[in-house]
This record gives sequence, C-alpha cells and structure tokens, in this order.
Amino acid sequence: MRRVVSLFLPNLAIERLRRLERPATRSPERPALQLPVDDDPGACSVPRGGGWRPGARWARNGAQSREEVAAQIAALPVHAQPPMRELGRRSEAASHPYKAAAPALRTFAPLALPVEHAPLALVGTVGRREEVVHACTGAQALGIHPGMAATHARALVSDLDFRPAEPEADAALLDRLALLAVRRWSPIAAVTPADGLWIDLAGCEHLHGGEERFCRRLLAFCRRTGFTARVAVADTPGAAHALARFGWDDLTRVEPRGTVEALSPLPIAALRLTPTALTAARKFGFERIADLLPVARGPLARRLGLPAITRLDQALGGMAEPLTPREDAEVPAVERRLLEPISTAEAIEQVMGDLLRDLAELLQAKGLGARSLRLTGLCVDGSEQIVAVGTSRPTREVTHLLRLLRLRIERINPGMGLEQFWLVAPHTEPLDAIDLGAVLAGETLVRDRSRLVDLIAGRIGGHAVFRIAPVESHVPERAVVRSDPNLVPGSWPSWQRPIRLFAHPEPLHRVMALMPDQPPRRFDWRGKTYKVVAGDGPERVHGEWWRRDAEVWAVRDYYRVEDEAGGRYWVFRRGDGFEDDTGDLSWWMHGVFG
Repeated sequence: MRRVVSLFLPNLAIERLRRLERPATRSPERPALQLPVDDDPGACSVPRGGGWRPGARWARNGAQSREEVAAQIAALPVHAQPPMRELGRRSEAASHPYKAAAPALRTFAPLALPVEHAPLALVGTVGRREEVVHACTGAQALGIHPGMAATHARALVSDLDFRPAEPEADAALLDRLALLAVRRWSPIAAVTPADGLWIDLAGCEHLHGGEERFCRRLLAFCRRTGFTARVAVADTPGAAHALARFGWDDLTRVEPRGTVEALSPLPIAALRLTPTALTAARKFGFERIADLLPVARGPLARRLGLPAITRLDQALGGMAEPLTPREDAEVPAVERRLLEPISTAEAIEQVMGDLLRDLAELLQAKGLGARSLRLTGLCVDGSEQIVAVGTSRPTREVTHLLRLLRLRIERINPGMGLEQFWLVAPHTEPLDAIDLGAVLAGETLVRDRSRLVDLIAGRIGGHAVFRIAPVESHVPERAVVRSDPNLVPGSWPSWQRPIRLFAHPEPLHRVMALMPDQPPRRFDWRGKTYKVVAGDGPERVHGEWWRRDAEVWAVRDYYRVEDEAGGRYWVFRRGDGFEDDTGDLSWWMHGVFG
C-alpha cells in the first residue's frame, strides 16, 4: 500500500537566512553591564531556608544605584539583557548551586544567555507591487502579515528588518533536501512548491524502523538544521499535504484507509484550491471538507469548477496523483530526441548503439562500469516502453552491452512510433584498467566467462544461472548455496558427498537393518524394492543446536549403499539407536552417487 510523507517547512525562507547569519555579538560601543559590589551584603544575601540568589549582594543599594543599573540594562541589546533572576528579586529564590553539582565538579561556566532574533520580514514583487511575502512571529506580533503592501509595512514599523525575498535560493535549498531524501530515505521524493517535500515510503518504511520512527527522526533532523517542520503520513499525497499544513500536531499519522475521517474536519483551503474556487466555496457555505463529501460531483463541479473536484478525488484516493521524483544527478544517464518517430528493430538498435557510446564516454570519465542498464522509450501517444539488462561484472564495453540490449528489442512495443529515448545506469561500480599485456603478446588465450554468463542470463533469465558454493555446515542440505557464477568458489570439504543431493530427503519404507550400526539390507523407495549388496558407514552428523531447540539432540547416521543393479545411494537413519530424543529411527534417502 502506498504511504506518502509530507514535510512542511512553514518558515523556510526566513530560517534559511538566519542559518547563514552568525550569532549576534555584543556591540563594542555599549560596555558590558558592571554590577555594583557590596562588601557587606547583609542578611538578605542568605535568606531563610539557605536559598542563594545571584545578584542579591547588591540588591540593598540605594534608589540612585538601582536607577543607574536599570539604565545600563536598558542600554543593552535584548539578547544580552540579564533575566529577572540576575536582578536580585527578593521574592524569587534559586536553588543552591552546590546541591546539584558533584563534589569534584564545582566549576561554573559563564552564563549563556538566549539569543533572540530581531523581527524580520521578506519583501517580494507580486504582480505590479511589492508585498510582504514572509514574516516571522515577531514581525506578525507587530502587525506585519504576508500580503501587506511593503510601503504600508514600512510605515507601520519603520525600524523593522526588511529584506528582499529570494525564491530561487529557497527552491535550491528544497532541491538539495529532495536530493538528500532520494539518497538516504526513499527513491521517490519530490519537492512540494514552495515549502516542503513529498517522500513515498512504500516498500522502504521497514528500513527506518517504521513510519512513526522515521517521522520523528525527520523532525529531529529539521530541528538540528535550524528549521521548523511539520510532518504528516497518509495514503495519498494530497491528504499528507493537507494534514501537514492544516493539522493540529507537528506529527500526524493517518492509519491506512482512514483518509476520509482525517480530512473531514479540515478547511477547504487544505485541498490546494485556486482563490476563485475558495471564494465560490465561501459563497455557497462550504467551510470544511466534510461539507463537500455528501454533495454530488456534477453540481459541485458547476459551483467550484472541475479542478476542485480533481483535487478532492486526489486527496481521497479516487484519482491517482503521481509524483515526479527528484533524479540523482550522479546517476549516469544519456538522452536522444529523434526528429521523426521510429518503429523498426533496426532503427531501435541503431539508437541503442548511439546511446551506449555516449554512456561509455560518461562512465569512462567517472571511472565506473555499469552493472545494470535501463532503457526507456517514449511513444507518440505518451506511453513508455522500458527494458532493462544486467551484467555479472562492471563493464562499459559497447559491443557487449549492445548484444544484451538487442535481446530485449522484441519486448518493445513501438505502437505508433518512438520519439525519445533515455538510457540510465542505476547500478554502477568502480572499473579500473585491465592488464591486457599477456593477451596482446599472444602468450595465452583469455576468455571472459562473465560475457557468456550475461548472454545466457539474457536468454533464459538471471535466476537460472548460478554456481554452487560451499558453506561451513555439517548438515548436508545446508552445506551448499547458490551464488554468482563468476565468483571463485571456496574450498570444498574432504568428505565424500553424492553427485545429486536432494533438497529435501525422501522417506524410505519397509527397511530391514541390524541396529544400531549396520547399513540397511533392503528398502522400498518410490514404489520399488531395493536389495543392498554392499554398504559403508555410518557417518554421524549432529544437529546445529544454535539454530533451534529441536536440533540440540538430533542425530543422523549416514550410509553409502549399493544395490544389485549397481546403483549407489546415500541414506540416513534419524537417531543413534539408543536415545529416543535423538530421533524416531526412520530412514531417508538423501542423494544418489554417479
């Protein structure tokens, strides 16, 4: 199921500017506050109860001294003014500093005063006039709000910090955040103009510990970088967008199939409607999204317009709203636009060759080799034809890659014609120079096994080509694993194993054997009776107790037996023949020798 996260940065433009600024420093023209010192502070310095108040030693000064201190405090910047506790108020006692500190750590750092930012407003050109496009909380408290004329704002608060808006810089920052999301969180992340992101978590939420944990980590990341953020998770991009901007909490998570209940109490503006549609909605008495749900689509479209119905259906999931993901610029990609559409296999193969040559130059400049390629063809009717190939080793050889892509031409349906192509290498690996001295000198004939593997995998499928590699395990069915055919296998164990080993042992019936150490004399397998003329064993294999409790006492006794017809088989008995916990003494066929 699709799950979309909407990240909303309400103060992106203002907080971006403040991140570029250095912390405010004390002006050299205004000296630091010099507190008066009294050698005899009196009893008020240590009030009843043992509480100690910073600054209480000069609290008994005369009225003239207090007025001078108040003047010095007023002359300081707002962020440098001491809090009320530092002024020695007798009605406010502080905890003793030596009670909370450890005995060996009785050193005090300088007082860190909170830095408060001055009110800030951003001015931009909207239409033919200058307006306030962003205002911080302090500016809004002074009566400045977005949409106000810049001249009116300057007349209202003349000394307010007005700065020009930079929408290009804000868009560039959002693009960087989307690129970070693609590289770290999800392959599908898109910018929400012009104050947020969409992140599709379908199929990758388990990599981040679940949806809620991912959202909390996202909020913590935004706080560390200095941005105020709100996050919402829902089934559709429209619902997540609405809840992130008009919800009640900084983190809103809607359960699957709970979109209607979550969107009903929100205002209609949450649907991203045009100003004309919002004006019409107020005219007809629509205030919340719940007011639109019982109304038929036809009359509602005549009142609000068809785009409003589209937004409503997209938010509720009735209409798809695809996201255009941010593509990582580091992924090698080339493109070709054709003057005329093509539809023949020969023309498509020629375009493939041109794209591969361009991609090979790009990969060579970066010192990379392709492990996978994805070719996308855009048809005249707007549909896309996508084919992909993979290689067992990194390569940028055009002839080899073209041979692999040529096998996929039959899967391309050109329709009315293909007019544009993209070739992307989503998986690349470093590719260094290859020593060809021995080949050029004719001393030896070197054949690259990986090319043969790629061709076979391209014809019959990559899952059908593999190599058996050994694994450190005494249990026979766990001692081998399928691996890359181009990898060099490790060392095989010295004990004998059958050529054909069954993935699952098959039961034997009507077995005659002398317990506990003798091989079977006869047995029935697959409806046929076998009489044993020779046997060797047993080879005892114990269970792997660290995997599960049932294998703590498990025992298998293996025998190599030969029947009258010369067939050689590998059979085993469960249990050691003495203890019931080691097995039920049943016999099984596990492999056939050559």
